[in-house]
Amino acid sequence: MKSKMKLESQNIEGGPETGTAGNGSALARGIHILQAFSASAPELSARELMAATGLPKPTLFRLVTTLCEAGLLRYDDVAGRFQPAPGLARLASPLLARAHIRQLAFAPMQALADRMRAQVTLGLGAGMDLVFIELAQAKECETVRPPMGSHISLSRTASGRAYLATLPPEHCQRFLDATHAGDPEHGAWLADRLAETQRDLAARGFCLSHGDLHRQFEAVAVPVRSPTRDEIYVFACTVPSYELRPGQLLDEVGPRLLALARNIEAGLGSPATTYA
Repeated sequence: MKSKMKLESQNIEGGPETGTAGNGSALARGIHILQAFSASAPELSARELMAATGLPKPTLFRLVTTLCEAGLLRYDDVAGRFQPAPGLARLASPLLARAHIRQLAFAPMQALADRMRAQVTLGLGAGMDLVFIELAQAKECETVRPPMGSHISLSRTASGRAYLATLPPEHCQRFLDATHAGDPEHGAWLADRLAETQRDLAARGFCLSHGDLHRQFEAVAVPVRSPTRDEIYVFACTVPSYELRPGQLLDEVGPRLLALARNIEAGLGSPATTYA
């Protein structure tokens, strides 16, 4: 593996290890490399890793060699690409084991998914990161099953907006400001949707998404505060539009998901999630 990696490194143009990419600890830069992988990009070439991380060639190859030796990355000699290795799953296992909510929630999540012919998901968020940690899906539901650990859009999903609305206001505002700076039109749209989300959570305890990410699916989401400080869970139920009767999302799916979430919240001993 090392000889192939060395050969590839010699074929990549790059300057000396200078600039901001060379600053910071090796640990931070190694984490930055691992964060470049995602459900949509499970394999990356060295060139792609350089583009994603901004790291100089010598730094990148020194760090990926260390990550491969630690069992956190692997290098596919045939494809010439890096992939996450099973060692990452070992690192995640203590977090998932600590998330007792998964054991409490799966059976009622599956029951709701079967009843609504839907997909019911559980997300875990901290900071500006929200990821899937559990999923239940009816056999009849044709929506895509997201991989565990994959990221949830904070702006275009009911789960993401429920999470943002539960964060401290200053954190939510920073995300809004950053979104508006990058895309003013999308930022204005998100501000309106977040205001609607906050009203819905205060009035009903759940919020809605009408095809914001995928036009053929509608969703309901309910946030739940974790007993662990700075962590928030979010339950969501996604239903194909053609499976819904008029008013069913508001009158049945939302209340059933809210009841599920509140039962789990009580089982966790979490403080009640309330909104002004």
